[in-house]
Amino acid sequence: MNEILHLINQMSPYLLLGFLLAGIMHAFIPKRYFTRYLSKPDLRSVVNAALLGIPLPLCSCGVLPTAMSLRKEGASKGAATSFLIATPQTGVDSIIATFSLMGLPFAVIRPIVALVTALFGGTLVNVIDKEKPEKAEEAEHCCCHHEEEEAGYCCCHHEEEEAGHCCCHHEADAKQTTFLGKCLVALRYAFVDMIADIGKWLVLGLVIAALITVLVPDTFFAVFADNTWLSILLVLAISIPMYICATGSIPIAVALMLKGLTPGAALVLLMAGPAANFASILVIRKQMGLRTLMAYLAAIVGGAIGGALVIDYLLPRAWFTDHLVQMSAHCVEGASWFQWTCTAVLLLLLGYAFYKNRKKKSCTCH
Repeated sequence: MNEILHLINQMSPYLLLGFLLAGIMHAFIPKRYFTRYLSKPDLRSVVNAALLGIPLPLCSCGVLPTAMSLRKEGASKGAATSFLIATPQTGVDSIIATFSLMGLPFAVIRPIVALVTALFGGTLVNVIDKEKPEKAEEAEHCCCHHEEEEAGYCCCHHEEEEAGHCCCHHEADAKQTTFLGKCLVALRYAFVDMIADIGKWLVLGLVIAALITVLVPDTFFAVFADNTWLSILLVLAISIPMYICATGSIPIAVALMLKGLTPGAALVLLMAGPAANFASILVIRKQMGLRTLMAYLAAIVGGAIGGALVIDYLLPRAWFTDHLVQMSAHCVEGASWFQWTCTAVLLLLLGYAFYKNRKKKSCTCH
């Protein structure tokens, strides 16, 4: 259990920093930037969607309504698929947490694989599941005045647009027009809303990592040790149905590597675990069709396997294992007071988030 406690101490400062950066992005980047360049069914929209999705701190549960909203607002199928693949696999918080627990090489290659996978998936959808250009271009028209559009609070609905009226809600965004208001929004989103959204999945990941560390004997994975293909197939079988966020997958991947699985197999869990699960499969099948679903799954599986093969066969193994050796050595030395403080703050925020969610559910039931 000392290793798991050290994982928490190692992650907590980076998690808090990642949450803060995510809140700043949420409060200071106008939402119109996330829809303006995604409407056409071409490579440019796919690239824009992937680049927008990679830093966003949305897990696999949060990305579904966001992507479907983008789709309804006019994003092409290829762009929506690219966004669906790239966003849950990474995020500014998970990239920082990956660096803290798994080292710089994993933190660099993870968003690169997410980008390549998203581009492949979105492009494949544009090729095999073409849609009419007129439908894809509907979102390019807006009735907001230039001043209101620049302010970042354009919210015209299609019916009102045809009638020539603009429905910009000044009061909804009034709190975000001042710098102080945006700072408050950023802090609330970072340390209340985000932790409430992914906190349970983070805790679940830590619990699973603890169970693997304590209950699974070292000899269990002996047959998979240094066998890339067996490791990949095993982790794919676990990852596809698993419902876990990008940050929560990190301690599980570390625990599997400590038990003998290859670094490439760990990457498969980091990429396929957050992106694919039964909920996303059902929603995509219903909202975007079978062809898009097949392209989506093919891109995730192909990207994860391709990244794993690159790590295990083309890159030095020491890049991905030395950090675990150093972490084990630091585990013996103990954590600093700063890490313990960050851990205490994180636990308090998680406790408040769980209390708030439970109180909200109890109020809903009455």
